[in-house]
Amino acid sequence: MSEFRVTLRPALAVMHPVASDRIALETLAEGHVIHVLGKPGDEGLAARLATLSDGSARAVRVAGPGQWFMVGNATKSHTELSALIETLKPDAFGVDQSQGRVRMLVRGSMVERVLAKGTAVDLSLAAFPVGHSATTLIGHIAAHVTRVGDDAFEIMVLRGFAESLWDDLARMCAEYL
Repeated sequence: MSEFRVTLRPALAVMHPVASDRIALETLAEGHVIHVLGKPGDEGLAARLATLSDGSARAVRVAGPGQWFMVGNATKSHTELSALIETLKPDAFGVDQSQGRVRMLVRGSMVERVLAKGTAVDLSLAAFPVGHSATTLIGHIAAHVTRVGDDAFEIMVLRGFAESLWDDLARMCAEYL
């Protein structure tokens, strides 16, 4: 047996929140992220996922045809994740992405203007209502964006790109600080 032990640390542990009365950028608990792969158009599965999630608002997000992300702030043990993924079968398969994806929150009255600097998606409330999600590029980085409030977006990104995206978002926020 090796004496080497993996030490897990939050990907954005050294980042400080960026905040003013018009814009804020903050890290979210890494918690859990499960990528669910099912049959495109299976509305029954989509409804079932909500009952399997942690029950928080917007815990289940569309990630593409027949794909969803189940997210939450609570860390799940290996046993809990295995049991959850097993309950998806045979209709769907789940892949634990908890250590592979990082979530951050951008909010405030200028949030749409800030994000418009990095993505071509129309994030206006009329076109992108609360609960709506999209996978898009922010600058050169692929990210999953979910509107979680009238003036708030949660952005999920692959762990290896988290610091770079944070730096980009902080620069985009700068004029509103």
